[in-house]
Amino acid sequence: MSIASRFKSLLGLGIETKTAPSLADGSGFYFDLFGAAPTLAGVTVTPHSAMTCAPVACAVRSICEAAGSLPLHVYKKLPDGGKEKATEHPLYKLLHDAPNSFAPAALFRTQLMADALLQPHGGFALINRVDGGKPAELIRLDPQTQSVAVDTSDVEPTYKLNGREIDGADLIHIPTPAYDARKGLVGEGRNAIALALVLERHASRLFGNAARPSGVLSLKGNATPETVATAKASWQASQGGDKSGGTAVLPLDASWQPLTFNSVDSQFLEMRTYAVAEIARLFRVPLHMLMQVDRAQPRSIESIGQEFLSQALLPRLKSFEQELELKLLTPDERDQYAIEFNIDGFARADLLARAQALSATVSARILNPNEARQIGFGLPAYEGGDVFENFNTSSAHAGGALNAGNDNQKEAA
Repeated sequence: MSIASRFKSLLGLGIETKTAPSLADGSGFYFDLFGAAPTLAGVTVTPHSAMTCAPVACAVRSICEAAGSLPLHVYKKLPDGGKEKATEHPLYKLLHDAPNSFAPAALFRTQLMADALLQPHGGFALINRVDGGKPAELIRLDPQTQSVAVDTSDVEPTYKLNGREIDGADLIHIPTPAYDARKGLVGEGRNAIALALVLERHASRLFGNAARPSGVLSLKGNATPETVATAKASWQASQGGDKSGGTAVLPLDASWQPLTFNSVDSQFLEMRTYAVAEIARLFRVPLHMLMQVDRAQPRSIESIGQEFLSQALLPRLKSFEQELELKLLTPDERDQYAIEFNIDGFARADLLARAQALSATVSARILNPNEARQIGFGLPAYEGGDVFENFNTSSAHAGGALNAGNDNQKEAA
């Protein structure tokens, strides 16, 4: 027994020895280790190759760009159950404006959310602490250059950054929504993504060859391999790519016979539609957000947008918020402060809907006019706008009919 083994035995630490599978093992250990899990379509799907698939890129950008565009605030909890922006808190500018000196907050959140959707285990950001542990900046760890290894064999996961162990309290870890975190969402849905990739590549080759399947160029007589190779090269040079559709000139000892197979016979377009729908299911994004609008939608665009918000976006935002609160706020601060996205930003795309919603909240005395001006339009406050009443519909304001001693009451009398 080695000295290290004896030392661990004295401390009561159990020693577990694991043997890596052989190269002939079919469990997929080495495929997962090197990020090259095979697919039934015969192509390798990685986070980076998945983003070359247009439906995947659209689904990922729909979620991560929405998360990046929404305002992120630090709120102070009020005794009456409400909340107000804690602009004086040191974390406010870090999360709302810029997490560091070289990346704005919107870009930081967009990239970190994209990592969570694509990478195994999710996205990571390093917390740089100063003055006894106060967060000073947040730095996203690019998975291409700064690999984070996660060990979940124990109750509390442990992390290694480029082979060096790092405290989990100094890492923001936005987890992947995948059931198996080691594979990530791309790894679990790699067969659906591979199908879309294969169909895209087939379409490229199809249109690169005159948008129809290849034919047979027959040479009469006993042709040598050199003659066949020369004839093939000459034919492709004169008819392939952007030269397709021209007049073909054949020598007397050659004939061309096109094949009857075409993409319509194999229901190519239907397969591509199915592949896009599979990716929409994988990322839980409404089909119309992947620009698939060839089907009639039985619901309104507003209800579909609400479906995207509640099913695809909100779960990811909530995971983001709670991770920030856990790693950036102390236990005492969590009782006083909260970190939340302001999803009201979704209404900014529709001016009429925004105006109607704010008008209703002012009329119901949920917001005062100054709050509505700031939330909906970013306009400055005006004198008297902090009163919770609608000056356009209420007669209770100064000079209104319900105020005693004003001109309106005298006229009514």
